[in-house]
Amino acid sequence: MRQVADGVFEIGISFVHAHLVVTDDGVVLVDTGLPRRSAKVERALHEARRTVGDVRAVLFTHWHADHTGGGADLVRRSGARTVAHTLDAPVISGAVPMPLTPLQKVTRFLTGTPEPVAVDEVLGADGPFSVPGFTAVHTPGHTAGHVSYLLDRDGGVLFAGDAAAGAGTKVRSTPRLMTSDVAAARASVARLAELRFEVAVFGHGGAVTARAADRFRALAAR
Repeated sequence: MRQVADGVFEIGISFVHAHLVVTDDGVVLVDTGLPRRSAKVERALHEARRTVGDVRAVLFTHWHADHTGGGADLVRRSGARTVAHTLDAPVISGAVPMPLTPLQKVTRFLTGTPEPVAVDEVLGADGPFSVPGFTAVHTPGHTAGHVSYLLDRDGGVLFAGDAAAGAGTKVRSTPRLMTSDVAAARASVARLAELRFEVAVFGHGGAVTARAADRFRALAAR
C-alpha cells in the first residue's frame, strides 16, 4: 500500500488496485479487488490504523470481477453502503448475468467469480451523491455503467477505475479486448480531460501524482 494523496492509499491486489480514502466520518473504499482477496484490503486498513468496521462506503467503478470481488465480504463485515451506476448495478447485485466477452470467459478462471452484493445507492446522473467530497462522472466505454469519482482534495483526486490506465507519468487507454464500446471509451477520456484534478489513480497502472489532468488531455489529443 502507498499513499498517493492526503489520506488516499493505493492497494495492490495482484494485477489490480483498490483505493482507500480516510475521511472524517470513516473510510471510503473505491473498488475492492479480486474475489477471495479481501484480506489484503484488511491489511491495508490496519496499516492505515483503521479496521473493517471503519468502512462506511464502497464505491464501485464498474462490475468487472477484479473490481467488485471483495465487495460482498467487506460489506457483510462492515455494514458499509455501496454505490454504483444504474447500468452496472444489476450485474453487481446479481440481478442480471455478467455480460462476459469471450476473453472474459477465459480469464474468469484466473480472476474468479465475485459474490453478488446489493447496491444501496444507484447513480443515474453526474454530480455529488451521498458520500461527502465525492462527485460521480459517468464514463461509459469499458462497461456501459462505468463511473469515475472525483474527490475534492489536494487539487482534485480522480479515481478513474478502468476508464484509463496509468503508465508511469503518462496515461494510456485500457485494452480494446476488455472494452465494450471503444468509441464511448474515447469520449469518456475526453470528458475527463475537461475536468480539473492534480492526481489520478487507476485500476491498472500506478497513480499519476502531479498534473494528472494534463496527461488525460494528452491522451485525448492522440
